[in-house]
Amino acid sequence: MRLRHVGITVSSLDTALEFYRDVLGLEVLREMDESGEHIDNFSALKGVDVRTVKLQDSDGGIIELLFYRSHPRLTGTRDIADVGCSHFAITVDDLDDTLERISAAGYEANCEPQYSPDGNVKLTFCKGPDGVLIEMVEEL
Repeated sequence: MRLRHVGITVSSLDTALEFYRDVLGLEVLREMDESGEHIDNFSALKGVDVRTVKLQDSDGGIIELLFYRSHPRLTGTRDIADVGCSHFAITVDDLDDTLERISAAGYEANCEPQYSPDGNVKLTFCKGPDGVLIEMVEEL
């Protein structure tokens, strides 16, 4: 078994792409509109109309952004202790540089970068579009 991708439902595809593509540097692999019985069946919804964009990192990891035109949802505030998927983690080459780009785009880290007790990594978390919690790790 291997992880295929991480899916993130977004309230604005443009805002999400500006962050994941332009700020974090992921490459757009594929964009598509999806609807039909098969989507309705596996999503357990009726009348689904969703725009999906798959983005890839330099090692082949994939994030899938999903914008449901047919089923808009309100965004809420999530906390890392909420039940469900709490966050996802990315490895970055230079955490300070990544944080500068994130800050320039109007986002901020939860705290200054922290060092792991063993000194192997430096990390912090930030909230991206729609409050999605992202752990950013630089391996030392």
